[in-house]
Amino acid sequence: MTMGSEMEADIDDLPKNPANYMALTPLWFLDRAALVHPNRLSVVHGPRRFTWAETYRRCRRLASALAARSIGPGCTVAVIAPNIPAIYEAHFGVPMAGAVLNTVNIRLNAATIAFLLGHSSAAVVIVDQEFFTLAEEALKIIADEKKGAFKPPFLIVVGDETCDPRALDHALRKGAIDYEKFLESGDPDFAWKPPKDEWQSIALGYTSGTTSSPKGVVLHHRGAYLMALSCALIWEMNEGAVYLWTLPMFHCNGWCYAWTLAALCGTSICLRQVTAKAVYSAIAKQGVTHFCAAPVVLNSIVNAPPSDAILPLPRVVRVNTAGAAPPPSLLAEMTKLGFRVTHTYGLSETFGPSVVCAWKPEWDLLPLDERARVHARQGVRYVGLEGLDVVNLKTMAPVPADGTTLGEIVMRGNVVMKGYLKNPKANAETFAHGWYHSGDIGVKHPDGYIEVKDRAKDIIISGGENISSLEVESILYVHPAVLEVSVVARPDEQWGESPCAFVTLKDGVDPSNEQALAEDIIKFSRAKMPAYWVPKSVVFGPLPKTATGKIKKHELRTKAKEMGPVKKSRL
Repeated sequence: MTMGSEMEADIDDLPKNPANYMALTPLWFLDRAALVHPNRLSVVHGPRRFTWAETYRRCRRLASALAARSIGPGCTVAVIAPNIPAIYEAHFGVPMAGAVLNTVNIRLNAATIAFLLGHSSAAVVIVDQEFFTLAEEALKIIADEKKGAFKPPFLIVVGDETCDPRALDHALRKGAIDYEKFLESGDPDFAWKPPKDEWQSIALGYTSGTTSSPKGVVLHHRGAYLMALSCALIWEMNEGAVYLWTLPMFHCNGWCYAWTLAALCGTSICLRQVTAKAVYSAIAKQGVTHFCAAPVVLNSIVNAPPSDAILPLPRVVRVNTAGAAPPPSLLAEMTKLGFRVTHTYGLSETFGPSVVCAWKPEWDLLPLDERARVHARQGVRYVGLEGLDVVNLKTMAPVPADGTTLGEIVMRGNVVMKGYLKNPKANAETFAHGWYHSGDIGVKHPDGYIEVKDRAKDIIISGGENISSLEVESILYVHPAVLEVSVVARPDEQWGESPCAFVTLKDGVDPSNEQALAEDIIKFSRAKMPAYWVPKSVVFGPLPKTATGKIKKHELRTKAKEMGPVKKSRL
């Protein structure tokens, strides 16, 4: 579908010209940060510290060095790295050369990375020294598949003085170029050019793809600009914020905060490995004011042993959480510790979170439990998203705002992706009827706030009744022995399906009598939820997770199926 090009009537016939119309791009934020605060810290990584003037020079060097090797418009540059300065610099340096940035999830296996590098035709691979062998293995898989037709990408390795130097030596011996040497070959005053058209692609990111080949989400300069500014507005993010990179920059471009931080002239504190101890330490010693994290990371912060937790917090620390629906009990615990949590929701396809549970002052007067319950709703659209609704799956009509009628969550606007790379069939489905279809099932409350109830495929249908696995999970999270829980459908002779809970126990809970623990969890459930929601079976052990920390429900569903159906009660 092409957008109508006919002009609407106006009071004038004034044309666009170079003085009043330019393509929107977040790249100018860096130029301004270097001008306004040249000596303020931009990026800190262990002993390495860069100022905004230095970061701008380094990004221009990177763009210049890429351009000198004919890497520009139409080319993809892949980065396989944890949160280190190089991946931050790539968010500017790669698009300054006109190329498209693909940040690759470091937790993926070599076969998946081979698929991504092949699918995106990566011309350059910039890889952190610790992941060089992973990149090597992936490239070997592509070479074996394509036989003689494979032109290997230009390989750059990033050294890290906080790591074992042998990995870097190995990469250099294998012919990779050292990242710092590569930058030295570039011009620090390189005259980079912004895109001519804001629809130009800035980034490519692959969805976690737990069930099928990952889909390549293509994002444009316009959306990156609008989302970077929206991110600051919805989160009380101040000029000069000190931001801790707990969220991987390879995950939806760090929810666009890589660009936001340049707009705010803030400081990035890099974290190679995320532990509760490292988070508390950075808050205490590095002046951290903000960080983003999935609920699984918040869970580790709340349950950190006293030796790791530096409490009370020296200041209010603002936390943005998304990636999975946080249980109300977790939000309440974070609030008690002094964190101010903003709950957001979105997808790779919407430049990361694009919906926020916008806080209302009157909620501060509610009892903690009630406050956490309204806080657990996903909320309303970001200031940069034009359309958000919950619609009937068959008719596309908006569902009533009654908090109970289920429908699909759909979005439209300038912070929706261009589409999936080389996948017209998926694009036709996902953009049907002029909306982006999230695949998430939710409700609309009387105040207009939406709440995710489940992924479409995760709804449990028991005796003809729909059960939201998320709602059952949020109640089970309150049980004192439960660290993590995931609820899926298990075949049931009597009801068709019934809930089956997979549980990871907290440290210190005696796991020897699983039967008694399961009975206690079921008894607890009976007191807290409708009878048909109560899990008929409880399984203990660690939960399988994707590379982005999401629980692999499809694996648990398979496991539940293999357990066979719950037998009909003889009572």
